[in-house]
Amino acid sequence: MSAFSGKSIPNKKLALAHLGATLCVLMWGVSFVSTKVLLNYDMQPVEIYLYRFILAYLLVLCIKPKPFFSHSWRDEGLLMLCGVLAGSIYFLAENFALRYTLVSNVSLLTSTSPLITALLIGFWYRTEKPKSGMIVGSLVAFIGVGCVIFNSSFALQVNPLGDLLSISCAFSWTFYSIILRKLSPIYSAWFLTRKTFFYGVITALPFMYAEPPTYHVFEVFHIWPLVLNIVFLGLGASVIAYVLWAESVKSMGPVTANNYLYVQPIVTLVVSVLYLHEQLTFVGCLGCVMILAGLWLGSWLSDRQAMKAAK
Repeated sequence: MSAFSGKSIPNKKLALAHLGATLCVLMWGVSFVSTKVLLNYDMQPVEIYLYRFILAYLLVLCIKPKPFFSHSWRDEGLLMLCGVLAGSIYFLAENFALRYTLVSNVSLLTSTSPLITALLIGFWYRTEKPKSGMIVGSLVAFIGVGCVIFNSSFALQVNPLGDLLSISCAFSWTFYSIILRKLSPIYSAWFLTRKTFFYGVITALPFMYAEPPTYHVFEVFHIWPLVLNIVFLGLGASVIAYVLWAESVKSMGPVTANNYLYVQPIVTLVVSVLYLHEQLTFVGCLGCVMILAGLWLGSWLSDRQAMKAAK
């Protein structure tokens, strides 16, 4: 068949979407460690988030300045909600969580978003009701979440607030993915990304009054670890990753795309142990295995049920 035939083009586009989602989770997995490095330099969680998103917004604005507004006030409201859910709420909760618990915990607990996404979409859209296999996998994964929280709170004497904030991130990302599902067929990935950054910055500015920044802008430019990590978070983990993610959701749908988040905690775990020398315990490892096993089990059982139903 010709490379330009009707079937090969969608297949190639889908393959690129899978590649893009893989690159996203690799960058996001490293971003937890990068944010922790900035926190270790006494930067404030709100400060880190605003430096990251302002840089990201300005870069996207230079690349794709138009159109500036959406087609309707309803869509503009949904875009503002995207900025809140995937911007200010998500990253402020994540950055504060990194203050109180392990980097690997934050990455692991936020990776439960695919599970929550599948369950909520099944609840709202009857045609996509989750199968019993997904429910079984969900129960295993949530037991794993309990192990992770127990491990960090009691074995390592870490504040459970960080773990609870991490779970709130997972819910926030879930609602963002569902809204993105509605907007992706209408708007380009660049437009959705730019609007998300814009409203993410606007809604986070009031928090600066409660937590003034540690560094002025010109001071940041004189400290190379700060510059390198902020550039990575703003350019790589924000601009590139968000555009790729929007395209992946458009091509694969939010449930399939969010499945790639399973890889994120593994990346973070390896980097945090090697670079930050974070401690691992048996209960923590058991929780990690149970979450990943539960997520995989739910997907595998659902696929088997779908194959049987198709016969």
